[in-house]
This record gives sequence, structure tokens and C-alpha cells, in this order.
Amino acid sequence: MRASLRAIALATAAAIATSGCGALKSTYERPDLIPPPDYRYVTQPAQARTFADMQWFEVFRDQQLQSLLLGAIAANLDLRIAAARVQEARARAGIASSYLYPQVDGGTGYNVRQASSTEESEDTTHQSVNYGFRLSWEIDLFGKLRRQREAALALALASEEARRGVLVTLIGDVATDYFLLRELDMQLAIAHETLRLNDESVQYFRNRLDGGVSNRLEFDRIQANRSRTAASIPEIEQRVALVEHELSILLGRPPGPIAREPMTLNEELPPAVPPGIPASLLERRPDVLQAEQLLVSANANVDAAKAMYFPTISLSGFLGGISGDLTQFLGGSGAVWSAGANLLQPIFQGGRIRRNVEAQRAAFDAAVAEYRKSALNAYREVADSLVTIQKLGDQRAFRQAGVDVLQDASDLARERYDSGLANYLEILTADRELFEQQLLLAQTRGAELRARASLYRSLGGGWNADQQPPP
Repeated sequence: MRASLRAIALATAAAIATSGCGALKSTYERPDLIPPPDYRYVTQPAQARTFADMQWFEVFRDQQLQSLLLGAIAANLDLRIAAARVQEARARAGIASSYLYPQVDGGTGYNVRQASSTEESEDTTHQSVNYGFRLSWEIDLFGKLRRQREAALALALASEEARRGVLVTLIGDVATDYFLLRELDMQLAIAHETLRLNDESVQYFRNRLDGGVSNRLEFDRIQANRSRTAASIPEIEQRVALVEHELSILLGRPPGPIAREPMTLNEELPPAVPPGIPASLLERRPDVLQAEQLLVSANANVDAAKAMYFPTISLSGFLGGISGDLTQFLGGSGAVWSAGANLLQPIFQGGRIRRNVEAQRAAFDAAVAEYRKSALNAYREVADSLVTIQKLGDQRAFRQAGVDVLQDASDLARERYDSGLANYLEILTADRELFEQQLLLAQTRGAELRARASLYRSLGGGWNADQQPPP
């Protein structure tokens, strides 16, 4: 018995000592990507500091927005789902790691056997109880279990990056909806002010019609212009309600009103900080980092599939006791033990292992393409945000100039009409063009704010839950 145990112990030690020698492990290397030397539409030299390095409350300084962001982080359901998936991935990585260790199970069994009587003997009943501990251990000689564990750990890291991606997207969505609400508020204020001026015009022309110095055609056209302005108000109010409902869902609460500050034409934009060096984007963007971890996992799965060509070596053993009487369950004098080693070498499986390796290699190739696609998409999104910010600034300047001259034209049209130098059509045209241009200016101001939030998201702007805005 001692000789057998000694032989098994020596075989186990030899297997463990040589387990790292024949293991399959290909070195992972990040795919070669040549980042652009600088982002398009950036006139300044590339700098290491980036807009996304700023703390979130330095970018979004509106206290109402900061309150909404904190509320969204605490209650958003998509973020809770992502956090739960992180826990699931970590647990699955722990399961994959557990296969590297021996498995010990305890068990017991009870058996009853009766022999029928014959002419020479009477009926006999036999009962037995066995109990003990069973050990099983697969020796990871060729690295299959370790590569599977590595793949599971990479998936856990990918889920972490996915959660951070949800977080960054959530911040961007909350900020975007908030800025859109403020833009709509400005449009609504413009519409109400224009409606007030239209009411004054309607009253003015009604008085002229009653005094016999105007005609019905002029009065009808002025009323039609007033109706056009009034119809825009419920349309804007509907959009406000829909955006409030969308933002409420992001905050994890039923649809309801959203507190916010009014937007003005002199609204302060988030600080203009250079976007940084394009190469650093690969280390910052959560979706790019997630794609890389999925690539690491796919690489490990290829090696795990290759290891299936090699033998599977396992050790097993049992140590316990046996008793012939249930009343003497633990008091029986009998003991039982067993030990063994098994080797299983695949011979013929109809090409199953080879096809599995091919499938894992194809999955790896797809993961490489996904990683490259994620990187290119990241460069594109940053470039889109930069050109949007730049061109919206130009549009705002032109539209502000248009509002100024149209306001002057509206005042001048009324003066000319009172002096008899113009007809009412000039007033209608000037008022309508002024109203439309004011709405466009408000849209441009809101779009500028949303573009800054989009840039912060495109650069992978981080969020540290421990960072709180100063009082």
C-alpha cells in the first residue's frame, strides 16, 4: 500500500513539474495600427494634454446638469445591467480558474441486498454502508485549462470596459438631452415673444381697419402670420416633453419635468482644450479597450483549441471506510482506498478538433477586424466632433449677424409703413424672416453645447465616482 501511494505521489510531482514545459502559449501582440499624426481640423500643434483629461465638473459647470449626472450614475438601469454583467463575467472567470485545482468530494452510500432461500439455506439480508472522500484532478500539462482561464479573465476585463463605455455614453446622453432642452426653451421663449409682437400687430391693424384706413386683406394676412407663429409653440412644447421623458428614463425615474437653467445667446461654452495625440485614444476609449480584451480572449481560445490534440492526464483517488451495519455507520472496522492515473489521447473524432481550431482562428480574425474597426471609428468620431464645433462657430457668427440686420429691418419696415413709404407685406416678410433666423440661432447655440459634450464622449472622457464637484 505504501509503495503504491509513493508511486502515485511521484507521478503527480513529475506531472506538476513538467506542466509548464509543453504548454501551448502564443504571445499576444497588439495589431499594428498607424494612427494619424494629428486629428483633422486641428490647427494647433498636437499636445499630450487632452480635453478628456479634465474632470467632468470642469467640463460641465452647470449645477443643474451636475445634479442630473450624479442622479443618472446612481439610478440608471443600463449602468446597473452593465455592472451585473461585470459580476457575472468575474464569476465565470473564477469558475474557469477552479479547474486548475484538485476537486475533492465527500460522499456516502447505503446498499441492501437480499438472497432468496433455497432448500439448503434460509433467506439472508446483507446491508453495507460506505463513506469517504473522492479526489479528481486534471493535470494541465499542455496549458488547455490555463488558456481557458486567460480567455475568461480577458472577457471579464472586456465587461469592465463595456461598463465604462456605458458610463461614458450615459454622461454624454444626459448632457446632450439637457442642452437640447435648454435650446428648446430658448426657441419657446422666442416663439412666445414673437407671438406677443404679432398680437400687437393684429391689434394695430384691427384699429386701422375699424378706423377705415386699412383693408380686410391686410388684416387677414397679419392674422395668418400670427397663427403661423402660434402653431409653432405646441410643436416646440411637444418636443420639450419628449426630451424630458427620454432624460427621465436615463435618470431611472418615470417621465416628468426636468429642472434646468435657461440658455442665453451669450451662453458660456465648455473650455476649448486640444483633443490630444491620436495615439493616446487607443488607451482611453472604452470600446477600443473592450475590443482589445475580446481579441486577447480569442487568442487564448485558439491555443486552448490546439491543446485538445494532446493527451488529457488526470489523477483520481478515494479514501474512506465501509461498514456492514447501518447502526455502526462510523464504527466499522473496514477501510477502503483507491488511487489511479488516467490518460486519454484523441485518435479519431471525425475532424472535430481540427474544425474547432479553424473556428477559433476565424473568431480571432474577426476580433482583429473588430479591433481595427473600433480604432478607426474612434478617430472618425473625434474628427466629426472637431469639425462640427469649428463649423458651428462659423454658423453662429453668420446667424447672429443675420438676426441683427433682420431686427433692424423689422423696425425699419414699421417706420416706413407708418410714413406711407411701404406696404404691410414688408412687415410680414421682415417679421417672418426674423422669427426663423432667431430659431436657427438658438438651434446653433444648442448644437454647439451638444458638440462639446460629443467631443468629450468621443475622446473617452473618464468619470471617477469619487470625484465630486466643489460646493
